[in-house]
Amino acid sequence: MAPPVPEPDPAQSQPYLAVRDLTVRFDTEDGVVRAVNGVSFSVRPGRTLCVVGESGSGKSVASLAILGLHNPRRTRLSGQILVGGRDVVGLDEKQIRTMRGRSMAMIFQDPLSALHPYYTVGRQIVEAYRVHHPSAGKAEARRHAVAMLGRVGIPQPDRRFDRYPHEFSGGMRQRVMIAMALVNHPDLLIADEPTTALDVTVQAQILDLLADLQSEFNTAIVLITHDLGVVSQVAHDVLVMYGGRAVEQGTVEQVLRRPQHPYTWGLLASVPTLRGDPDADLTPISGSPPSMINLPAGCAFHPRCRYAGETEGRSTTEIPLLRPAGEPDHLVACHLSDADRARLREHEVTPTEVA
Repeated sequence: MAPPVPEPDPAQSQPYLAVRDLTVRFDTEDGVVRAVNGVSFSVRPGRTLCVVGESGSGKSVASLAILGLHNPRRTRLSGQILVGGRDVVGLDEKQIRTMRGRSMAMIFQDPLSALHPYYTVGRQIVEAYRVHHPSAGKAEARRHAVAMLGRVGIPQPDRRFDRYPHEFSGGMRQRVMIAMALVNHPDLLIADEPTTALDVTVQAQILDLLADLQSEFNTAIVLITHDLGVVSQVAHDVLVMYGGRAVEQGTVEQVLRRPQHPYTWGLLASVPTLRGDPDADLTPISGSPPSMINLPAGCAFHPRCRYAGETEGRSTTEIPLLRPAGEPDHLVACHLSDADRARLREHEVTPTEVA
């Protein structure tokens, strides 16, 4: 079940993160990688936006751009990324470093790679804390780090403070990453597939932990995932990406129960449900994601879309723009008419079983 939607609060009505027309390009020997192409979205305090899509859709590239983690020498970035009202696009490394950890932080997919193997977990959390509290002494920083380890559910945090990453299980390492990300109480947390390598029991614990900490700190969360089961548990809002573009946006209720884009239909149809036939084959989306160096003309999804022939050729020549899908804040980028989507959706997926 999706988390409850917070009651509207005038003081919290403005988004903490607002991404507007974000474009990210990488120059390579093989050509220009058009990783993100004019994506816009926002997240308010206390809400979770899940960004979904197959590998290569631009999800992680967009999140790294928010934190200013792309190499500026090989990256061309345009648009606006407002974090707490401040545009981070164009800031130099020193300026954006002052925002990382304090205004915004990130939980990476593989904690074993993200944590330094030669330093204890406690030392790494202490360093993250003292970057933004340079006047804090070692004893004070240790107290904060130990308290944060305890807060994320690590038993005997005072003893575990002096352990190395390899001495922790995968789930415990992820808890360490969360502790490090939240030690300075950032207003924005980006989690890049934080439960991918974990078993389902530990995954549920990590998701519950993030929800509890969000409730405590009123954090705005961007969670990147390809798992629609995770989306149904934690999301307030959903952004579906394909070929570096947003193809559908809306609340979790709208996107999972009343999906409007053929790509979203395909994602939902490929998910097993509790009520379905356990021996039935899943329905994968035919074909493969496009090359970001050589994107198809028109709608990037048209080579894999069984309904591309019903758009009078527009799918192969025109890039569809996001437009209202019949409900407030529900947007879709598709050349099919509203009537055609309503007719075709009935034969695609039973989305209510997923949400």
